[in-house]
Amino acid sequence: MVAKGLKVLGLMMVLGTAGTAAAQEGPQGRVKVFLKGGLGDYTGDIGESVKMGPTWGLTLNVQPLRFLGFEVGYEGGRNTIGTDELDLALTRHGGSALVKLGLPVLEAVKPFVGVGIGISRISVGGDLLQRGDYVSDTVKELPLVAGIEFNTGSLTAGARATYRPFLDQNIREQVEDPSGGYFDFAITLGARF
Repeated sequence: MVAKGLKVLGLMMVLGTAGTAAAQEGPQGRVKVFLKGGLGDYTGDIGESVKMGPTWGLTLNVQPLRFLGFEVGYEGGRNTIGTDELDLALTRHGGSALVKLGLPVLEAVKPFVGVGIGISRISVGGDLLQRGDYVSDTVKELPLVAGIEFNTGSLTAGARATYRPFLDQNIREQVEDPSGGYFDFAITLGARF
């Protein structure tokens, strides 16, 4: 009985020591939550008449390994249509999930790339509703992201560019086969846990 107790105590000490060493070796802040804001624009046929506008978002990032991360997030944007006579705008609300790969060399400065899947609701607003040129639509996207993160203590900041090619494209009724997607550049600021 005493021998069994000593074995359990020894196992607990080994696991405790290994857990402490693993915690020191792993990246600080395996979970990040950050806000992002920037500018975005449509590309292809849709982008010919749409102006650049503000984008925003909220993202949760989980970093199980130094070089591998997973993100889920909300993104929004508002773009006006290029005309002075009418009040025309497309408002975008969507979500995406990404797999990120980063250089595992430095935790403080980390360039990364990522790919994922997303879905957005693009709503028509203003005088577009009366004209019928555009219709609100839900589109599937393939987010492709590249950026850099700066991490120190419990803070994280960064910059990223994201291109989201549309996998289905029915935003404009009058164009039979529009091409393009949505491109944005954003600054990020958040916390690491």
